[in-house]
Amino acid sequence: MAEAIFQTFEQKTNPAQGAAHLKALRAELKTRGLDGFVVPRTDEHQNEYVPASSERLAWLTGFSGSWGMAIVLANQAAIFVDGRYTVQVREQVDVAIFTPEHLIDNPPEGWLEKHLKPGQTLGFDPWLHTQDGAKRLEKACKAAGATLVPVDTNPIDAVWTDRPAAPLAHIVLHKPAYAGEDATEKLKRIQSKLAAQNADAVVITDAHAVAWAFNIRGGDVGHTPLPLGFAIVPREGKAQLFMDSRKFSNTVRDAVSDLAEIAEPMALDRALQALGQKAAKVKFDAASASSRLVQLIETNGGVAEVGTDFIALMKAVKNSAEIAGSRAAHIRDGAAMTRFLAWFDREAIHEKLTEIDATIALENFRRETGVLKDVSFPSIAGAGPNAAIPHYKVSTESNRRIEKGIFLIDSGGQYEDGTTDITRTIVVGPATAEMKDRFTRVLKGHIAIDTAVFPKGVSGAQIDSFARKPLWEAGLDFDHGTGHGIGSYLSVHEGPQRIAKTGVVPLEVGMMLSNEPGFYKAGHWGIRIENLILVEKREIEGAEREMYGFETLSYVPINLNLVEPALLTANEREWLNAYHAKTRTLLTPHLDAETVKWLEHATRAV
Repeated sequence: MAEAIFQTFEQKTNPAQGAAHLKALRAELKTRGLDGFVVPRTDEHQNEYVPASSERLAWLTGFSGSWGMAIVLANQAAIFVDGRYTVQVREQVDVAIFTPEHLIDNPPEGWLEKHLKPGQTLGFDPWLHTQDGAKRLEKACKAAGATLVPVDTNPIDAVWTDRPAAPLAHIVLHKPAYAGEDATEKLKRIQSKLAAQNADAVVITDAHAVAWAFNIRGGDVGHTPLPLGFAIVPREGKAQLFMDSRKFSNTVRDAVSDLAEIAEPMALDRALQALGQKAAKVKFDAASASSRLVQLIETNGGVAEVGTDFIALMKAVKNSAEIAGSRAAHIRDGAAMTRFLAWFDREAIHEKLTEIDATIALENFRRETGVLKDVSFPSIAGAGPNAAIPHYKVSTESNRRIEKGIFLIDSGGQYEDGTTDITRTIVVGPATAEMKDRFTRVLKGHIAIDTAVFPKGVSGAQIDSFARKPLWEAGLDFDHGTGHGIGSYLSVHEGPQRIAKTGVVPLEVGMMLSNEPGFYKAGHWGIRIENLILVEKREIEGAEREMYGFETLSYVPINLNLVEPALLTANEREWLNAYHAKTRTLLTPHLDAETVKWLEHATRAV
């Protein structure tokens, strides 16, 4: 029997479920004396990827994207998404009962000001909103003459009759060879930072930061080796770790107990109350700390300092072991991707493959490395119009046959030494002039990011436009960021570094990011080219400032059948040829003779 793969293709939501679930929620709200309720797509840690038990937005609406928010009132309801999901939301949600709204064009707060009535009450779950998010909701309610009311228990949980149980995956120790730094030293660094900032403690609410600080990994969230839990690190003394004891083996418990006192999650409230009663100054991450936890400190007499998470910055700057591991993982993963592309080139021309066939084949090529722990996210395998949906997820219902035209595959692997994420756009059969033009403009933007040189202190927001300029010149653009941070055997999406309009954190040596400009012709096809890159120092003769640039980590052929050489400058052509030459050098020792022959042609000079 074939081994089960990590990905599933069952469509777990359905637009038809919306009416019944909305009716049940409204009845529950009426019982509680609430006129409305806010339903974000997140969990108690503000995670992007959440366990099945926290998929409340998907249960209510049918929408399965990684970010969204619904607002339910007695006579109307809306669902808010960003530019990645404007197409997907209309396919997954009954738009007759949930009006789709664009997060930027008509944000939730503005919608509430227009639709709430004086005297009404709007409920929200304080576990699922940050302090800033709660304040924005409160301001909107006040503007409408309404009241924002925190709930003790989530009303959706009361009517979600078949809600999955909370996850209890076993916790494992992250090996020192991959972590590159002992957890004891990490905790000392955290405590030194607290002393420098004159704070008494930090509450670690980002589960990724908990995993990093204690060198542990888990499996509570799909495709991310994440153990869900909280921690408190005091300026002096032993840390506290709040996780379900059933997740620990005796061996792991003994190791972690040397670092922290382990307590059940329900003990977190008492610990925060005690800090508050001591008038402690406690630091919280503005992006992941729930309003509820901040309030516990403040209502008990403590001082909550909510701001930038300094642990996120520590985690974002990779050490030498993490960088070496990522390089090794990318060569291994690049060989698997190249084997897949060679296979796809042979098989797709017959027009018998489906999106699911391609997804399974690629995962199996990664499995054949012998060290794959999981995929890093469900592969985005889109043929034709499905490629125009940036975060498309194939299901048995949406599965398309791969015919002549564009096929986009965005995927990655989880290895103990590194997390990968790569996108390649392929054309089956001949490419149209429009396809070549758009692809080459995306490639030019990709090269502009890869070759960027910039002074220390520059943020991703300042270089995001480099990727867009070739598209802007043709009156085109793409509606997502150019790049995100990436973890080390953790989340495929990691902050705070980003190459995006919102990426205001300065880039530092050792940060890893993606470089993934794209273009999407809705209803027809989509294009994206993604590699991972590493911030490194650049030595420039005569430079008056410390300068940085990027090292490319991903090496997989870029589809030359979609390139229009006439649109490339001499330097861009040189970059492409050099990239392909290095791809051959790095990957050839890891490939069979047939794939090497394919690779030589796929990386021919332009």
